[in-house]
Amino acid sequence: MDEPQVRENRITGFNLEPADVVSETRVYKRRWGILALFCLHSMSNSFQWIEFSILNDVFTRFYSVSSSDIDWLAMTYMITYLLLIVPVTWILSHRGLRFMALVANVLNFLGAWIKALGVRPDLFWVAVLGQTLCGIAQVFILSMPSLIAAVWFGPTEVSTACAIGVFGNQIGTAIGFLVPPLLVPNESNDGHLAWDIRLLLYGIAAFNSIILILIILFYEDKPPHPPSVAQSTVMTNTTRESYKECISSLIHNKDFLLLTFCYGVSAGVYYSLATLLNQAVLSYYPGDEVETGWIGLTIVVTGVVSALIAGFWLDKTHTYKITIFVVNILTFVTMVVYTFTMDLGHIWVIFITAGLLGFFLTSCLPIGFEFAAELTYPNSEGISTGFLNGCVQVFGITLTLSQGQLMTKFGPLAGNLLLCAVLLIGTIASAFIKEDLKRQKANIVIQEMQNTAGKKSEESAYC
Repeated sequence: MDEPQVRENRITGFNLEPADVVSETRVYKRRWGILALFCLHSMSNSFQWIEFSILNDVFTRFYSVSSSDIDWLAMTYMITYLLLIVPVTWILSHRGLRFMALVANVLNFLGAWIKALGVRPDLFWVAVLGQTLCGIAQVFILSMPSLIAAVWFGPTEVSTACAIGVFGNQIGTAIGFLVPPLLVPNESNDGHLAWDIRLLLYGIAAFNSIILILIILFYEDKPPHPPSVAQSTVMTNTTRESYKECISSLIHNKDFLLLTFCYGVSAGVYYSLATLLNQAVLSYYPGDEVETGWIGLTIVVTGVVSALIAGFWLDKTHTYKITIFVVNILTFVTMVVYTFTMDLGHIWVIFITAGLLGFFLTSCLPIGFEFAAELTYPNSEGISTGFLNGCVQVFGITLTLSQGQLMTKFGPLAGNLLLCAVLLIGTIASAFIKEDLKRQKANIVIQEMQNTAGKKSEESAYC
């Protein structure tokens, strides 16, 4: 066996034959359309995640339930993810992106319309049912960004594409923070309140209907030719590794497990912060529901900017470990500042500190997805992403419940101190991740194999 082939075995863990390396790689213009469609349906799903929590006090009064019951509508997303991530990643590895997108959008469509058609104070269970369907849709959606990037985008743009995929989810959350408080003011008249809620829910249901039609008509599974030599190798070798073997290799990858923990901490803090933002801010600034929505929007918009910057930075530098470590340090410091400035009596201070916190917290998302893809290559990006997000849901549920209890008993300061402590642990853990960029190495080595094969072909022709 030639030396390049031996090196490839050590990097990827499977044998490469000359036929395994596809000579033609190509990117297609329609890749941006595929990514845009994904962003739209991810956006509509994340909007529905936060639409109830940002109006916790409003829906508590409308449905005559406790504030924790409304919090559980957001946590439904986390619970369904934990219950379904294993079968969904199996489906992803066997059925592909188009099937995943169709299932996710049908569920999102049904969930949105069920909630819209059941707006009555005695039908809280209908809201729970609709939210559960949207939560199931989210299990499919969250597994897709890194896989879309790998399947459709070249090696110099894969991190940026993944960041844009995350961007869609964040934009939906941003709109979810902003629009509900504007459309559903805290009315004293229950009749007006029901009308405002219907307007909100019918609007998102109609939007989901349009997206579903677009997905059915235009969404594709994969391009005719792979975008990179690393992806071509994965395509020719996927049948050689079973789903169980893939899971086993991830479980025994210590660096990936460390990354999963660190990622779970950062994203779990984000989930808890967003879910309880209304209660935390209104504890210090009662009556400022609209301003709270704008604070949530600020968190997400700064996060969108940071996610795009992170994707571009990783495509140019491939410095995954140092980037995630520095980002974790800055996230912890910003969380401490946010915690001790909430009670200063100036809500504009929260806009600044929350915006910085969103900037650093959200940048962890594309970094985590792409670092995981590097550490676990040639395993499916969808499966590694599923592991990451599964850990997120565990931390998200645990931190949301714990922070909520601390806020109820001791106030927002105690809840935020919990998040500070967890972020410090995650920062320390990230220092111990080893940077083994298998996908980058594979691109280099496979390219060498192609060059060597080309030279031999030229020599044979010359002779």
